[in-house]
Amino acid sequence: MGATRVTAAVAAAALLLGGCSDSSPTAGPSTPPSDSATVTPTTQPTETPTQTPSQTTPSQSPTQSPTTPLGCLDQKLQALTLHEQAAQLIMTGISASGMTSSERSIADARKPGGLLLMGSGGSLSHTRTATAAATATATVKGIRPLIAADQEGGQIQRLKGAGFDRFPSATVQGTWSTAKLTSRSTEWGNQLKQAGVNVDLAPVADVVPASERSTNEPIGKLDREFGSTSAVVGPHVAAFVRGMAAAGVATSVKHFPGLGRVRGNTDFSSGVVDDVTVRGDANLAGFAAGMQAGSELVMVATATYTKIDRANRAVFSATIIRGMLREDLRYAGVVITDDVGAAAEVASVPAGERATRFVAAGGDMVITAKSSLTSVMINALVQKAQQDKAFSALLQASVRRVLTLKQNHGLVSCS
Repeated sequence: MGATRVTAAVAAAALLLGGCSDSSPTAGPSTPPSDSATVTPTTQPTETPTQTPSQTTPSQSPTQSPTTPLGCLDQKLQALTLHEQAAQLIMTGISASGMTSSERSIADARKPGGLLLMGSGGSLSHTRTATAAATATATVKGIRPLIAADQEGGQIQRLKGAGFDRFPSATVQGTWSTAKLTSRSTEWGNQLKQAGVNVDLAPVADVVPASERSTNEPIGKLDREFGSTSAVVGPHVAAFVRGMAAAGVATSVKHFPGLGRVRGNTDFSSGVVDDVTVRGDANLAGFAAGMQAGSELVMVATATYTKIDRANRAVFSATIIRGMLREDLRYAGVVITDDVGAAAEVASVPAGERATRFVAAGGDMVITAKSSLTSVMINALVQKAQQDKAFSALLQASVRRVLTLKQNHGLVSCS
């Protein structure tokens, strides 16, 4: 990409963020990009005391003096065994209507750091009972699990029983004012919070060109995008994030660096490739907007981006995770995978490697829709950490980011 296009992407993100007049008090201040010769989209994650007080990259982690009392997160890190630390990096799929006996056994034995509600579930009241039981089962040493759901609207709304509003697709939400979307997403977030859900794996920040909607299987055909340009997508992503944050629900913008230009759906197809998107692409502005608004997670796609990293799927790419997310966009929050348990795109990769390669690339939390792969992934992370000191340091940094997110949502109890 030429410097002109990259600079335009930065300017577009800045204009989008500056144009949102309905920001909530929970959204933190942004840091302007540096005046360097090479310009890429640079946004700073929210760093207010109520959101991410200690989110740092591994090189920025404070050193604890032997005579200084340990902080809460340091206490927890020391209390957790290596197996328990690795488990904090796994989000396991469970039935939204209540864990099956096998799911309960896995959650009880391995204590995964997150649980993803699968299936349609039942009423809000029934879901609250199910999540309470799941939380009690997966809690370890005063650390409760993240409970996540895919609650975008339209065809992608996991929870829709009595007590949950049925809400329209992102293509409809994108026609609303940002003030209206923030207000409505706060209402939806309050329902999730009442149901015991603390993470919404939304919103979609992908930009689908209007001419490609009919051929774009994962987003366009399902009406999951807010619009066909970053000028529309960015403000609406930010509005959705702010609304959920006002309800106390964390969000995950997805699917970085964008599935708007692919054809196949990585859940059902392999060999999905984007041969258009480049590093510093103008269509990344929607992700930048979500990060600026305070999104506490970013989900990385499993597709391959040949103009960025031809050799690795995005989820295994240090160029995309460390380079684009951590460096270019200065994102210090939790980086999470799209599903790498049941997805066809990664079926040829051994399950344990899906976890270790993601963490090695700079990622934090691994989603497996197949609960049966939980132990395989945890064991692989442990074995790799025992054999590789550099990887062990990465794993520790990832656990700290996950625990920081949990602490910000009252999920960590310290003595």
